[in-house]
Amino acid sequence: MTDTRRRVKVYTLNEDRQWDDRGTGHVSSGYVERLKGMSLLVRAESDGESGSLLLESKINPNTAYQKQQDTLIVWSEAENYDLALSFQEKAGCDEIWEKICQVQGKDPSVDITQELVDESEEERFDDMSSPGLELPPCELGRLEELAELVASSLPSPLRREKLALAVENEGYIRKLLELFRQCEVLENADGLHHLYEIVKGIFLLNRTALFEVMFSEECIMDVIGCLEHDPALGAAPRRHRDFLTKTARFKEVIPIGDPELRAKIHQTYRVQYIQDMVLPTPSVFEENMLSTLHSFIFFNKVEIVGMLQDDEKFLTDLFAQLTDESTDDDKRYELVNFLKEFCAFSQTLQPQNREAFFKTLSNMGVLPALEVVLGMDDVQVRGAATDIFSYLVEYNPSMVREFVMQESQQNDDDILLINLIIEHMICDTDPELGGAVQLMGLLRTLVDPENMLATANKTEKTEFLSFFYKHCMHVLSAPLLANTTDDKLSKDDFQTSQLLALILELLTFCVEHHTYHIKNYIINKDVLRRVLVLTASQHAFLALCALRFMRRIIGLKDEFYNRYIIRNFLFEPVVKAFLNNGTRYNLMNSAIIEMFEYVRVDVKSLTAHIVENYWKALEDVNYVQTFKGLKLRYEQQRERQDNPKLDSMRSILRNHRFRRDARTLDDDEEMWFNADEDELEDGEAVVPPSDNKTTKTSGAAENEDLMDPISKFMERKKLKDSDDKEVLGKSSSLSGRQSPSFKLSFSGSTTKTSLSSPPSSASLHPGSPGSPGSPGSGTKGSPPTAVTTKGGLVGLVDYPDDDEEEEDGESKEETPPLSKKSKLSS
Repeated sequence: MTDTRRRVKVYTLNEDRQWDDRGTGHVSSGYVERLKGMSLLVRAESDGESGSLLLESKINPNTAYQKQQDTLIVWSEAENYDLALSFQEKAGCDEIWEKICQVQGKDPSVDITQELVDESEEERFDDMSSPGLELPPCELGRLEELAELVASSLPSPLRREKLALAVENEGYIRKLLELFRQCEVLENADGLHHLYEIVKGIFLLNRTALFEVMFSEECIMDVIGCLEHDPALGAAPRRHRDFLTKTARFKEVIPIGDPELRAKIHQTYRVQYIQDMVLPTPSVFEENMLSTLHSFIFFNKVEIVGMLQDDEKFLTDLFAQLTDESTDDDKRYELVNFLKEFCAFSQTLQPQNREAFFKTLSNMGVLPALEVVLGMDDVQVRGAATDIFSYLVEYNPSMVREFVMQESQQNDDDILLINLIIEHMICDTDPELGGAVQLMGLLRTLVDPENMLATANKTEKTEFLSFFYKHCMHVLSAPLLANTTDDKLSKDDFQTSQLLALILELLTFCVEHHTYHIKNYIINKDVLRRVLVLTASQHAFLALCALRFMRRIIGLKDEFYNRYIIRNFLFEPVVKAFLNNGTRYNLMNSAIIEMFEYVRVDVKSLTAHIVENYWKALEDVNYVQTFKGLKLRYEQQRERQDNPKLDSMRSILRNHRFRRDARTLDDDEEMWFNADEDELEDGEAVVPPSDNKTTKTSGAAENEDLMDPISKFMERKKLKDSDDKEVLGKSSSLSGRQSPSFKLSFSGSTTKTSLSSPPSSASLHPGSPGSPGSPGSGTKGSPPTAVTTKGGLVGLVDYPDDDEEEEDGESKEETPPLSKKSKLSS
């Protein structure tokens, strides 16, 4: 039987840095005489027990093996040949990993064999006995030997350190570069290939002192030249030096007088080029070996930003030329691009240094300069200026808000910075509106109250929002208002719809986060009516944006908004969109039904408005209960309005209910609930008698007065039973069962009572003729006799909407608490 634990796939890394599958087989470990050591062997499973070898790799004591994701072992051979074994089972991976660690003398609990454990005792002894690594003489004939020495030293951290010290102390790099120039003159291809391997290995030593020599003005171009002769390219070396000296040009938009700063800029550009273009893509283990190179570039950028920031003359000239009307477009484009790159470099700074950087730009007048640039016609210049503006907004929105509020006191609305941003968003020529999306995000950040400051003297939120709604909101909403005149869409193309969707997204954000500012604007400008015109758009995403806008408004449960919607009949376009959508089950259908469902549950005034004005259009919608529920809720509200005395009566009765916290039933009550319907005699009712006889006598007259309106109400209720049954019958036929909201039942009993069903012998309506609780019945002075349960509580009279209307009563002491129930025969 095949051992699946040892089943593996063998992968090798190709030149494109992609893993190639070399086949599936079974792995084992054993001593190989030819390799003179313990080795990993993988035999192809398709060839049986004596299958062909897919892999034969010696477990080198200095090779760094890495275990990943419990079933993967990755390593790099000395020839920079990356290998991986992917195991079918974790147990097999653990078994081979233990073998590797055993050979290398490592703890199997580690995931990387060469990074977390110290060197062996033998190497420590070597380190103590020899002060350093001895390099061969720097001669053409010894280059191959040196290349092998560098390659063999890289896997071991200790040997890497020794090699780095030897190269640094002996000034070896300059000697190597001298040999490089000789090899180029002699066209010695083998020597150039060896130099490529040596210089690449020196990069992987990851030592700052060596980088400082290699990246110096006199050495860096020769270092790049060495890296042009990759053996993998054969006799066709790359021409990196030609690109750097002939193609790439250093543009000095503002003359830089500091020679040190100029040299630092040149150096950073070339080192970045080496990292991105010249060095081959590092393998799994080489990535960490280049961390010092990343740090070298990072600190160079920090130094450049600091030196430019301290050069006041340079920054003054920069902003002066940016805002000068005589500056030609090409020059201004270069200036803006330089400032953009300057801001990008600043992202490498620490927070406190970045704050000082933006403060310096602000003091130099970056925002007025951007205002001038954004007002120009050149699209490229405006795009770069927008990127700079985004850096400023993301880092310090309060600084931008303060500037725009100050300038509003001096300039017209048309040339305000925020209005320029809004205009560029509206006029974006990109079919996908990429720039508009970026600008909308910036505007959202600026109007977000969450990042606005509040001090003892002023509130930024109040001041800025007042400014925004007075000077900017009309510019933002202009395309929406212009495209919805006469209650119809003027343009419904894709790009216009995308723009209107962006504007609606920002307006929806304002509805959620701003208070009276957006409310006044919507009501005074009749914005919601205009927005709902968009529900007729052929683009579903725009119609849904309009619905979402209205849904956010309704969700606020603000009566000002509700009266505005009712007064202007603003549900009409929603109903039209619903009917036009037909029976299609899509987002439009779901969004509209959800809105009506929310109104049914939470907003009474809108419930009445919808039923009174749109019921005929919606009454035939039978596949959901929402609209039937709206009608039922409306009728319940009307019943209470028509009988205010009854409504107050119900409140009093609720306050007289017998309730307990964390209630448990008494033995008598348990017996009553568990009793079958047949056990109750005809006309028998269950009532909780009072222990106080005087209270019963004195309360008789009051109870008779109270029961009179209930008797009348229940008589009217009977007349409406047939109507209710018809409504419930329809909904029942749709769903296969009655809606729970229309039905009350006794849990754990066979007795069920429906509000819309006729009275039975076991369920008497209070106040009905012949019932014990009606005036003139056999039991005088007794309270109403119908018993219902709701949520585990026993009460006297229950209504379907009691939970919503229930209030704390003030007359709880008019009658004493009711005691245990007893059965009274008529």
